[in-house]
Amino acid sequence: MSILEYNNDTLYEKVKRISKEFPKNIAYEFMGKNSTYENFIKDVNIVAKALVKLGIKEKDIVCVAMPNVPQAITFIYALNRIGAIANMIHPLSSEGEMEGFLNKVEAKVLLMMDQFYPVVRNIRNNTKLETVIIARIKDALPPIKKLPYSLFIGSKLPKIDKKENVLFWNDFIKLGKDCVLSELKKDTNRTALILHSGGTTGKIKGVMLSNKAVNASAMQMKKAHPTIDSSDRMLTVMPIFHGNGLVIGVHAMLITGARCILIPRFTPESYAKDLLKYKCNYMSGVPALFERLMNQECMKKADLFFLKGVFSGADSLSVELEKKINEFLKAHNASVVVRQGYGMTEGVVASSLTPIEGGKLGSIGIALPDVDMKIVEPGTTKEVKVGETGEIVFSSVTNMEGYYNDKEETDNTLKLHEDGKYYVHSGDLGMVDQDGFFFFKGRIKRMIITNGYNVFPMELENALEGNELIDRACVLGIPDEVRGERVKAYLVLKDKLMDKNIVIPTIKDYMKTKVARYALPKEYEIIEELPKTKIGKVDYRVLLNKELQK
Repeated sequence: MSILEYNNDTLYEKVKRISKEFPKNIAYEFMGKNSTYENFIKDVNIVAKALVKLGIKEKDIVCVAMPNVPQAITFIYALNRIGAIANMIHPLSSEGEMEGFLNKVEAKVLLMMDQFYPVVRNIRNNTKLETVIIARIKDALPPIKKLPYSLFIGSKLPKIDKKENVLFWNDFIKLGKDCVLSELKKDTNRTALILHSGGTTGKIKGVMLSNKAVNASAMQMKKAHPTIDSSDRMLTVMPIFHGNGLVIGVHAMLITGARCILIPRFTPESYAKDLLKYKCNYMSGVPALFERLMNQECMKKADLFFLKGVFSGADSLSVELEKKINEFLKAHNASVVVRQGYGMTEGVVASSLTPIEGGKLGSIGIALPDVDMKIVEPGTTKEVKVGETGEIVFSSVTNMEGYYNDKEETDNTLKLHEDGKYYVHSGDLGMVDQDGFFFFKGRIKRMIITNGYNVFPMELENALEGNELIDRACVLGIPDEVRGERVKAYLVLKDKLMDKNIVIPTIKDYMKTKVARYALPKEYEIIEELPKTKIGKVDYRVLLNKELQK
C-alpha cells in the first residue's frame, strides 16, 4: 500500500495546479529577472503553441541541450504540455557525443545555447535535424542588464547567421501566435523525459521516465523533508540535464509554490556568494563542491541560519567530509546536518536519504517512502542477510520504463523478483544494517564518478586508441579526496621512442575534441605495456593497486 497518493497529473498539470494556488509567488529568479507562477504558465503555453506550429506532436522526442536558464525550464514544461518528450543532453558534449545523442532518437528539433552551437554546426549534416532553436542569455535578462551583457560577454560569443538555418528564441515563440492548443487526455504513464545514464555497464543509455515516476520522485523527496513550503528558495545549480538538477532543483520546488534561483554556471566562489545573497533555504551538491565551498573567503564568517536542507548526492560522501560539513554548519548557525542520498537515473533521483534528524555516519540513509530497497547476491534476486555485502536493488513507482530502444540492457537492469515487483539492479555494492540504514560499498563495474559526473572508461579508451600515436590505452578512476575519483589514462605508444613531453600535450589537445570537458583525464602516464590476465584481457586492477599503494 502506497504511503503517498499519486494522481493522474502530468508534470505540466501538477505545476499548473500549484500556479492557481500561488499565482503571484515567484516561480524562478534569473540574474535579476523574476517570473510569477501565473506568468510562467502563460509562457509555457506560448512555447507549447510554437512547438505545435513546428509540427511537434504527442510522443515526439525533442532534444534539449541547455544549462539552467529560463528558456530551458519553459521549453521542458511546454513539451510536456503537448505530450512530447524532452531528451536531455549535456550542453558541453563533444561533437561525437552530440551526434550520437541526436541520431539515437533521430532528432528533428534541438534547443541549445548560442555559445555551444559550433559543435552542432560541425556535425549537423550527419544528423536528421530540421530545426535548431538558439537561445541566448541576453533574451532572459532584465532590460537594465541586456546592454552590459551584450558589450562585455555577448561580443565574445560565436557569431551565428540566420542563413545557417537556425531559429532564434524570440522568433521561435512568435510562431504560435495564432495557434490554439488542444487538451490532451490525462495520462500520467506517458513518457515525460529521457535522461542519460551509464547504468551498470558503462554504456550510455537513454533512461525513459514517465510523468508519474518524475512526479513521484519529487513527492517522495518532499515527504522525506516535510519542512519545504511555498515561501522557500532553492539554489538551482545542479544541471537540469541530470535528474537531481531537474527534479529536485526545479520540479520539487515548482510543485510546492517555492522559488528556483536558476544558476547556469558557477564556481565554488560564485556558488557561495549566491547562497548568501539569496539566502536560499535549500542547496544540493556533490561532495567535492561542499569541500570547496567551506574554503571560500565569504563563508568564513557567514551566518547560515536560513538553511533548511543540505543535500549531498551523485557520489559517495566520506565519513571525514560528512563530519567536517556538519561541524561547519553547526559553527555557522545552521540548524541542519548534511543529508546524503543514494540513487540512479533509472529511479529518477533518489531511493534512499539520511533522515531529517540525521543518521549514521557513512550511511546513504534509509529507503524513501514507497521505495522497496534491499541487498541481493550480485546477479541474482536472492536477498542476503542483514550486515552482508551484496548488490543494491530497489523498486518504486519511480522506476524507469526502460532504456530507449535497448531491450537487452533493460532486461539486464529491471528484473522481476519473487514478490512480483520489478527491481532496478544497480551494479553497486552495499549493505543494510538492522535499523534499515544502507551503506554504499563500491561499484561492481568500472564506471568512474568524478565531481558527480559519470565517466565511462571504455569510451575514453576507444577515443585514445583512435589516435595514430597510441597503441593501447587503459583509463582508471583513482580515489581523490576532492573529486571522489580523478580520471587517469595509461598509454602504450606505437613508437616507443617518442618524447613523452611532446606526446602528452598532443594527446591532451586531441582528447578535447573527442570527449566532454568533465570527462577529460587529469593525468596521463606512458608505460611500456598494459598488464594482462591469463586469458589476455587488460588487467586494470594491477594498475589500480599500484596507484593505491603510492
